[in-house]
Amino acid sequence: MTSTPPTVRRGTPARFTESGLGWLLLLPSVVVFALFVFWPLGRTLYLSVHGNDLFGAPSVFVGAEHYREMLSAGFGKVLATTGLFTLFSVVPAVLGALFVVLLLEARIRGVRVLRTAFALPFAFSVATASVVFAVIYNPAIGVANGVLGSLGIDRVNWLTDPSIALPAVCAATVWMNFGYNVLVLSAGVAAISPEVVEAARLDGASGWRLASRITVPLLSPQLFFLVVVSTIHALQSFGQIHILTKGGPDQATTTLVYSIYEKAFAFGSSDFGSASAQAVVLLVVMLGCTAVQFGVLERRVHYR
Repeated sequence: MTSTPPTVRRGTPARFTESGLGWLLLLPSVVVFALFVFWPLGRTLYLSVHGNDLFGAPSVFVGAEHYREMLSAGFGKVLATTGLFTLFSVVPAVLGALFVVLLLEARIRGVRVLRTAFALPFAFSVATASVVFAVIYNPAIGVANGVLGSLGIDRVNWLTDPSIALPAVCAATVWMNFGYNVLVLSAGVAAISPEVVEAARLDGASGWRLASRITVPLLSPQLFFLVVVSTIHALQSFGQIHILTKGGPDQATTTLVYSIYEKAFAFGSSDFGSASAQAVVLLVVMLGCTAVQFGVLERRVHYR
């Protein structure tokens, strides 16, 4: 009498081992994200719906009270300033870098030196560049007013005039981001196939037509990347505003990030509830901008 041998399931230990190894490899990243992303995000949401005592410790549950306070505390001006700062920091930096990179593609002497010079701002930290611009904008000894004086134009209070302070800070931010944008776009131009460019030249394309029909479309992935990253960076900008204007004059340069700082830390303040509510709004704004950019701009990107 023969007995049927037991059925052996093969492959299960191997699959289990692969799955366990995968989770083991992911564990460090999960721990880092949990400690530095998920827990702070959850803590921010928690603080935004709670009041706090004089020392900043959360106390009673207040629901959406902090969000309602924002609607009646001049928060619209902060959002408008943030939008203007982002717009006039991102667009000139990206378009200016694109223009420079296209010019550097011309066959001229010393092009490598020019590329290095235009990429030089990337080597400066935000603090260092801000101090440099604080000297440039100095109303008494600054280079900016020196140039205006040589042209017979009256001196300008670059950082103390409410109508000029924001454009001045935007100009400094554009210079800080210019080098990185040039490096990214230069790398994109270097990755374009010479055969494609040569074929376009044989078809009669040159100058502006070659740039607009060949180079710029092939640079669209880099341009899209710079727009998204630069927008997020501008929304999070703090150092240059703090060093140059401290949010003034008359809150002319108080962006959303700087308003969060003022609520939470400036002048001995510890209103972490209101600051956390504004941080949640900042997160929503960044997610909204990124979603719009991916929904609208990515359709025009030509991946190769």
